[in-house]
Amino acid sequence: MKYLRRLIWYISSRLLILCCVLGLMIMAFYFSMNATNIYIILKDGMAKRAQVIMMGEEAELTNYFSQACLDRDHQLTEALNGQSAYQNYYNITGFDHRISLDSFWCWPWDDNAQVVITERIPAIDGKLRSSAREAATAAGLSLSSPKWQATQYTVLLGRENGQWHVKNLTATRVFPGE
Repeated sequence: MKYLRRLIWYISSRLLILCCVLGLMIMAFYFSMNATNIYIILKDGMAKRAQVIMMGEEAELTNYFSQACLDRDHQLTEALNGQSAYQNYYNITGFDHRISLDSFWCWPWDDNAQVVITERIPAIDGKLRSSAREAATAAGLSLSSPKWQATQYTVLLGRENGQWHVKNLTATRVFPGE
């Protein structure tokens, strides 16, 4: 009886260790999967948002952002109403968009995530329209396109039907001169 009890204890302890290791591996897999999906949504969504603001291009932003988030976005609302200095005075042909993920947390079983990102656009390819030269000079704008303000955002995301969407985008810090 003593040997049978030791054998059962040995097998059950090894099974418990195996289950714990497998559980941790599954959690790491789902955490990594969520992190990757969220990073792609943020990278592509913020690039499309910048493209709409600077170039005025029509983009389906609801693939990345909730409608309530788009309605609260001041820069995007100005651009869609034709009040963007980039669209009114410059021909923007391209830009270098960069996102850095500062912090991220999402439990594998949770449908909400909070992320802190920093958005930078270090280079904007564009020049002043000849027809808008006088108006731009009167508005105090230079011949080269204005720099994009590097900004740190706190982003709240939610998963609906298996797809992540940005539910809230809050600017927490603006880096002047970058």
